[in-house]
Amino acid sequence: MARVVVDVMLKPEILDPQGQAVQRALPRLGFEGVREVRQGKRFELELDGPADEAALDKVREMAETFLANTVIEYYTVRVEETDEVTA
Repeated sequence: MARVVVDVMLKPEILDPQGQAVQRALPRLGFEGVREVRQGKRFELELDGPADEAALDKVREMAETFLANTVIEYYTVRVEETDEVTA
């Protein structure tokens, strides 16, 4: 079993009103020094098998066709290490 993470973010040239709202709120909450905030989405996929190249290609296809709107968003795919506990 493997965990693959797909992070989806708005492209830099796309206005991010949610990120701007967070950025404006931070100083009011006592958090200074943040120049910019961009908000995105994170998808964690638990795969049945290993995160080999074929599985990652399928995840990229999922991201391209369903998880991200590639007109305004970009995505990254990465394998995340899982802490397996055995009894």
